[in-house]
Amino acid sequence: MRCGFCQTACPTFNETGLEAASPRGRIALMKAVADGFMEPDQRFKEQMDLCLGCRACEPACPSDVKYGQLIEQARESIAAETDYPWHVKAIRTLFMERLFPHHGRMRVLGGMLKLYQRSGLRKLTQASGVMRLFPEHMRQMEAILPDASGDGVIRAWAGLGLPAAWESAQGGGRLLVIPPAGDGPKRARVGLFRGCIMDVLFTSTNVNTIKLLREAGYEVVVPTSQTCCGALHAHAGETASASRLARENIDAFAAAGVDFVASNAGGCGASLKEYDHLLHGDDRYAERAEDFARRVKDVAELLVERGEPLLPLRQLQRDQAQVVTYQDSCHLRNVMRVQQQPRTLLQSMPGVQLRELHGADRCCGSAGIYNLTQPQMSADVLDHKMEHVGDTEAQYIVTANPGCLLQMKWGIERAGLGGTMKAVHLVDFMAEALEERDGR
Repeated sequence: MRCGFCQTACPTFNETGLEAASPRGRIALMKAVADGFMEPDQRFKEQMDLCLGCRACEPACPSDVKYGQLIEQARESIAAETDYPWHVKAIRTLFMERLFPHHGRMRVLGGMLKLYQRSGLRKLTQASGVMRLFPEHMRQMEAILPDASGDGVIRAWAGLGLPAAWESAQGGGRLLVIPPAGDGPKRARVGLFRGCIMDVLFTSTNVNTIKLLREAGYEVVVPTSQTCCGALHAHAGETASASRLARENIDAFAAAGVDFVASNAGGCGASLKEYDHLLHGDDRYAERAEDFARRVKDVAELLVERGEPLLPLRQLQRDQAQVVTYQDSCHLRNVMRVQQQPRTLLQSMPGVQLRELHGADRCCGSAGIYNLTQPQMSADVLDHKMEHVGDTEAQYIVTANPGCLLQMKWGIERAGLGGTMKAVHLVDFMAEALEERDGR
């Protein structure tokens, strides 16, 4: 089938109007290369790179074409055939292999970024004009980066003095175990996926995720042996590295004996959810990957049961009701198929009015590092998004993915809405209204 239903869902097609910039067009290009009718030249590579990977075409497809798998296979082939310049290879190796998979190194990086932000170096750098050496979009993104941390969720939780204990995992490794709040029965044992960038730039969001889960009756465990989800590796065509990381995470959470694996980042959650596809040809891990994928849940799914929220929430002391709008994370909506639960949680909050955003299901232009590699298309998609955001007249735009959160902060600045609107992660927004039991 070549019906074209995917076209209206595709951000790059809507921006360009070009058939080649649509899912149908890209699949036709892939097929032409596979069948030997065209060479995978620079123009072919550019169209594959232009794809946001938002996967909005998949729910729109009546034939259930797995476009996300096709684009990743195409990028894997491109990566295998491309002779990158030495400096590009060095940068890819540095981040993909030397940094992201190693939590200790990420914390060191977070500590260095924290020093830069809080020591005065950041203000000095901005005042000196050094930032003008960088492209405009990079200057803007640097300005809206959140406060970094060199602690990570485990150290941050320990610093709060809240209940926690250490356990040994089966087969080695350690687990930080946090009991549920209150005296009620334990609902389930949940492993927190802390992420790599997430745990140094959004440490407080990870801490707040634990608070919400334990207030909902879950026992939360954080395996120290977990690693990067591998999403950026898979998107960049580094499938072998993504598969290696998937095996490590499967082992870590299996040793922790968890009922569910909780994610608070739509991009990471979608990657974890597709380990069954990533390892389908691995005789040792295929069945285990299927079991792991079934256990992966977004935090919003775990906080809503049978359509009802599980949390005691109090009304914040504000002069008037808060008007909020919600921007869907593409991978959370299109891959994990989670769309109502975040809205249910927002609607359950006293004093909060949820105002639906037109086109909330459309990509914001973040797409991992897309806003760095394709800044013009990312900005075009974002600017059109912000036109609808402004129409809501909301005080808060809430999202459930760190990349989307940064992108929406960028959009607020670009649209001149900084004085009237804030972007916030769903978990952080809810944690402020959490009615904690006896300070636990």
